[in-house]
Amino acid sequence: MDQKAIRHVVQFRLKHAPDSAAAKAFLEEGRRALSSIPVVKFFEVLRQVSGKNSFDFAFSMEFLQQEDYEAYDRHPVHVRFVEEHWKKEVEAFLETDLQIWKG
Repeated sequence: MDQKAIRHVVQFRLKHAPDSAAAKAFLEEGRRALSSIPVVKFFEVLRQVSGKNSFDFAFSMEFLQQEDYEAYDRHPVHVRFVEEHWKKEVEAFLETDLQIWKG
């Protein structure tokens, strides 16, 4: 990845209990759907282990350039996941988009 690469991280708390079957289903659907979008690189589902914030999970992914991030944002699979799952099942979130710095 060069200096124009972007890491997109969304920390979130679900309406479901973190260890519930519903939470697991949401995380699996997120992984399946979002990682299938061709411009998404290095997709990860992460679980919070610190008590320093109130979010339980995060999705993290990288894009080679800004245009790839924009293509992801409007991709039908992403839009459908947001409408069918995210808006219904996420209680709170924090989205961070960071340019990967090489020094």
